[in-house]
Amino acid sequence: MFSPDKTRLPSPEEALPGRETPLDVAPAHFVSGRSIKPPFPPEMELALFGMGCFWGAERTFWQLDGVFITAVGYAGGHTKHPTYEEVCSGRTGHNEVVRVIFDPSQTTYQRLLQVFWEHHDPTQGMRQGNDRGTQYRSGIYTYGEDQKKLADTSRSTYQQRLHDAGQASITTEIIDAPEFYYAETYHQQYLAKNPGGYCGLGGTGVTYE
Repeated sequence: MFSPDKTRLPSPEEALPGRETPLDVAPAHFVSGRSIKPPFPPEMELALFGMGCFWGAERTFWQLDGVFITAVGYAGGHTKHPTYEEVCSGRTGHNEVVRVIFDPSQTTYQRLLQVFWEHHDPTQGMRQGNDRGTQYRSGIYTYGEDQKKLADTSRSTYQQRLHDAGQASITTEIIDAPEFYYAETYHQQYLAKNPGGYCGLGGTGVTYE
């Protein structure tokens, strides 16, 4: 019997199999009313980030100028169409992520990276604050070579800022964007539906610029 250490990524053999059928998720964004599912307007671009509990991360991004829509989900693991309970078990390898669809004529990927670095602590490994487990790791999941280069450069820039402030080394993973699985409807825009809900997101206090 596999007994997971929830701070260790499971192997494909250890991971839960999941299911072939996607979760039934309501398409309308609770704040804007736009569809959180494609197709999106052709001029839009995608970004994908993991920065701890996805409730607060999503709210951080939907409030930004130039962001067309956001959605929360799971990515970076092995299990197909996982449930929240499966992800929290430590047996999927997935991270809690926020998908950001943005208008590059109104904002930039570089701006999103700045917000990413400043609004969580990227030095904590498989946790964020009191939230512990592989689903709370820091991650940038890139679409294309341009995003990858910008993400790598931004990590070096912010690492220097952290070192100058006497803080620890970054543990953020930067990889090609894996498949994104939508989280359940009740997680989507959770803090708009529940304004007093839990948000464990907190930065280091070190600015990017």
